[in-house]
Amino acid sequence: MAESMLGLKRTARCGEFSVNDIGKEVTVMGWVQKSRNKGGLVFTDLRDRSGILQIIFEEDVCGSEVFAKAGTLKNEYCIAVKGNIRSRGKDANTELATGAIEVEAKELRILSESAVLPFQIEADTNTREELRLQYRYLDLRRPPLQKNIFLRHKLCIAVRNYMDEQGFLEIETPTFIKSTPEGARDYLVPSRVHQGEFYALPQSPQLLKQLLMCSGFDRYFQLARCYRDEDLRADRQPEFTQIDMELSFADVDDVIAVNEGLIKRIWKEVLGVDIELPIERMTWQTAMDKYGSDKPDLRFDLPITDISDVVKDCEFSVFADTIKNGGYVRAICVPGEGHMPRKKIDALVDVAKYYGGKGLAYLCVNCGENGEHKCSFAKFMKPEELEAIIKACGAKEGDLIVIAADKFTKVCQVLGNVRLELGKTLGLIDQGAWRFLWITEFPLLEWSEEENRFMAMHHPFTSPMEEDWEYIDSDPGRVRAKAYDIVLNGTELGGGSVRIHRADIQEKMLEVLGFTPEKAQSQFGFLLEAFKYGVPPHAGLAYGLDRVAMWMAGADSIRDVMAFPKIKDASDLMMGAPSVVDKQQLIDLAIKVDEDIINKNKEK
Repeated sequence: MAESMLGLKRTARCGEFSVNDIGKEVTVMGWVQKSRNKGGLVFTDLRDRSGILQIIFEEDVCGSEVFAKAGTLKNEYCIAVKGNIRSRGKDANTELATGAIEVEAKELRILSESAVLPFQIEADTNTREELRLQYRYLDLRRPPLQKNIFLRHKLCIAVRNYMDEQGFLEIETPTFIKSTPEGARDYLVPSRVHQGEFYALPQSPQLLKQLLMCSGFDRYFQLARCYRDEDLRADRQPEFTQIDMELSFADVDDVIAVNEGLIKRIWKEVLGVDIELPIERMTWQTAMDKYGSDKPDLRFDLPITDISDVVKDCEFSVFADTIKNGGYVRAICVPGEGHMPRKKIDALVDVAKYYGGKGLAYLCVNCGENGEHKCSFAKFMKPEELEAIIKACGAKEGDLIVIAADKFTKVCQVLGNVRLELGKTLGLIDQGAWRFLWITEFPLLEWSEEENRFMAMHHPFTSPMEEDWEYIDSDPGRVRAKAYDIVLNGTELGGGSVRIHRADIQEKMLEVLGFTPEKAQSQFGFLLEAFKYGVPPHAGLAYGLDRVAMWMAGADSIRDVMAFPKIKDASDLMMGAPSVVDKQQLIDLAIKVDEDIINKNKEK
């Protein structure tokens, strides 16, 4: 039966005691990690968020009633113990922070009992994630997850302190806003008062923080909750948190300077790691050409080489025809891997095909039985043409060259991912490195084959580079943006841009994106109206706080740094959400559920 803690007050948490407390009478409270009855002694490991402390029950000390009660303790019973700290002497446990001491119990209260556990509360567990998420409140008792949540807390505090020092104001923005399509799908919230109309949950506070700059607040930040209805992955959830900021009278260098200071501060305060400044910068074009990615992992080398000019006149039609059709032929030289087994080369080909490529050509330099080249396309090439490829790639005897030919976007995607696969499988990645990188000068627009129109690469409020704006009508794809991403070890941690602050440029940008004046006014009229009243130049950036915490914690998924995450179909196994609601609620909202559509979608 559960007992009251009336009259007892916890002295400190379990992990906060040390040999300096020997002899003191203390009261500790927590959960039973394990309990061992040794006949005349009961040893209990008591756990709370700070760690584990051993409790010893001796009948001669605590009395027969308390000793008998101690014998009933089971895992995860929540208990309170009063007693004296004493030394464990030669029985000290060096693996525990409190292993040199124990509590000699005099009083025990069972505050609440525990049912049989669905899984054991232990650091290392093989329990499948779905079960752990169903009982997330138990999973969160495990020390590794608690450590991650503590780290996230320290991260948030460090961010707030730094931003305050830099003159930023923390300002909350609304959760119920107007739906302004562009980007991911909105989560919609029906209005009971305005039936048939909907709020949207913010994908980001983008327009609102720009309006705060219009309002003269100069520097804003927020740990902002954001919502996007998109497919999930290891570093994506339907609801997440941004470290969001906006600065007035600022350009690219101003934003980068503030954020390099922020990165240095949080890595030092949270992890004790010194990040060297300034962080390297690389243009988007260079990153795509050299690494096939706008978020390259610089913890290893293996650059991509464009060999289009070398092979444009060869008789190998795969290369020559691709170049004639406006594509590229590019290669990666892998030092010392010319004798890679065919099975492993085929695995690289599979990677290329997975990412939409037609395959890979390969050339093993002087790796044949008689020192000749081993080459998948040798019969189509002259010897001097093969030598020209080898020279262009800077390859040496014993090296492997893998080659892809395709349109720019596809060849980058294919070789970028083949490069990552090589880095992983060959053990080239320095797992202890923190390789930050700024990617700058993104294209303002990208062509969508599906939509048959230009779309904003970042969002419609990104400022073009002044020297490129003259091409907005004649060659929109040529216009670069004042946009920048911060990348860590091949992951985009955050991104931002200088914003458009002139009404004429904003209206033209929306026109290029296919908005009629009427649609632009309907969707963004409040912003365009604000632009009439003296708007300061402004810029900003937002990080995925969950991604930052994931990297800092060395976790494999952002679910491991979030208290109550969703699974990949965006459902909550613990609460059972989403769920069917009461019919009266739907009537109040003037909503009718179409069962036929639901059933058809389920069949898919």
